[in-house]
Amino acid sequence: MTTHRTGRRLMLAALAAGSLLLTTACNDLTPDQPADAGTAAKPAGADDPRLGAFYGQHIDWHACQPDSESRPVDLTGLQCGELRVPLDYANPAAEALGVALVRLPAADPAQRVSSLVVNPGGPGGSGVEMVEMGRKLFDGGLHNRFDVVGFDPRGTGASSPVTCLTDRQRDDRNQVDLPVDPANRRVVLEQRNKELTAACAAKSGKLLPFVGTRNTARDLDVLRQALGDPKLNYLGISYGTFLGALYAEEFPARTGRLILDGAVDPAADTLDKFTDQIIGFESSLRRFADDCVRAHAAECPLGSDPDTAAKNAADYLESLHDHPLDTAGGRKLTSDLGWAGTQALLYGDETDAWPALRAALTMAMVRQRGDLLLASADHYNGRDKKGHYTTLSDSNNAISCADGAAAAPSPERAQQVVAKLKAEAPLVTQGVSVEDYQHGRCENWPFKSPEKPHVVRAEGSAPILVVGSTGDPATPYAAAENLAKDLAHATLLTREGEGHGAFGRGNTCIDAAYEAYLVAGTMPAPGTRCAN
Repeated sequence: MTTHRTGRRLMLAALAAGSLLLTTACNDLTPDQPADAGTAAKPAGADDPRLGAFYGQHIDWHACQPDSESRPVDLTGLQCGELRVPLDYANPAAEALGVALVRLPAADPAQRVSSLVVNPGGPGGSGVEMVEMGRKLFDGGLHNRFDVVGFDPRGTGASSPVTCLTDRQRDDRNQVDLPVDPANRRVVLEQRNKELTAACAAKSGKLLPFVGTRNTARDLDVLRQALGDPKLNYLGISYGTFLGALYAEEFPARTGRLILDGAVDPAADTLDKFTDQIIGFESSLRRFADDCVRAHAAECPLGSDPDTAAKNAADYLESLHDHPLDTAGGRKLTSDLGWAGTQALLYGDETDAWPALRAALTMAMVRQRGDLLLASADHYNGRDKKGHYTTLSDSNNAISCADGAAAAPSPERAQQVVAKLKAEAPLVTQGVSVEDYQHGRCENWPFKSPEKPHVVRAEGSAPILVVGSTGDPATPYAAAENLAKDLAHATLLTREGEGHGAFGRGNTCIDAAYEAYLVAGTMPAPGTRCAN
């Protein structure tokens, strides 16, 4: 699910991993080379004779093989395969990449509609893992009528992943909070970013110019053809909505039934999206704290006053900077890690994650143990119990900068952003200064992208279903409203409730709407709202 760390130091850690104030060139590529080479020479997809070999391929599906180390899940009935796509669509004969696939065949083949391709977000999330580990989410009409297909986008998971830092280097970074002083913080951020750029260049330099989302959208069309589908049926969540929107923009005539859930607004300024997300998590923290005090007083560690409960939580997480907590494994729960663990659980709602957050904060604030918050932070950061990290963080970094290398804001703009944050998110932005916004997101990342924020109309597309949740902290509801308004043929479906995304939350109204649309093409009535 697309997000950046928030909280004072979480937000600043995002500047280390997301703003990328980087200067080192990568291998033989220079900063003048575009991150999404080939964008200007837009291919015609299946109509481009240079891509004939890719569009003519057939996937060799075979039973997935269990791997107790990396894939400790039940793979019975799942089929695995690989799709070949060009590294560079402007020069497709030069080199190809393998895209990892998994398929959950339709349970009722006689009633099969088509394939349903899914993406869980990120950028950097694994669609293969989404199907492998979340297959029960598709039970019912979707599994009965569709082959559910997950894929790892280029540069992620098992699809030529971007790799930069080692497990030890990632641990070292996560274990040390950024300095409180803005000037010292900037020095540390710049040093970290130089080290990160050099590491990415050494290990993934050839891949980095080609991991932008527009190229992944082109891969989606190759996948559609290889699956034998004349139109793409697709469920994208969070960042997956951006991928789906770009697909509809590139190939409007090939859109089938697209659901864009937890929508990202492609037209929004990058800094505005980042700011709105920080405010979204502050709002979610306040609602969690209010619920904690009012509905669960006996097990709430945040005091008895709803007006001060959220501040008590934020102040405590900030205090971990000077007083980190012990954990069973010997690692410390720092302020950054405490905020990360909290944010991870704010992705959920009153039933599936808030109880866990109450328990984690109780363990930390009452028992002075950081184990539960650290476990949540590890999950958020892609770290397993053996200390191995997934490729999510490195992939997220590279794809985000390929898609959003914005210029540094003016001093006036930086001042405006900080003033807004201080007014609307004072708890999670304690200590943030204008100095933290004097540099643009990815401004010195050496692979410049032609991709800019813009309105996606997708004229000529089939009707698209856009879904937003009113209490979504990571992709605030206004983004779904904007995307649905901007698309030429879209309907907005609203879930009233907490948490990021609507799919898989057991909301019968949402589930029925998804099934009706995907199976029969029946859109919900305009203005439909689904209560929790």
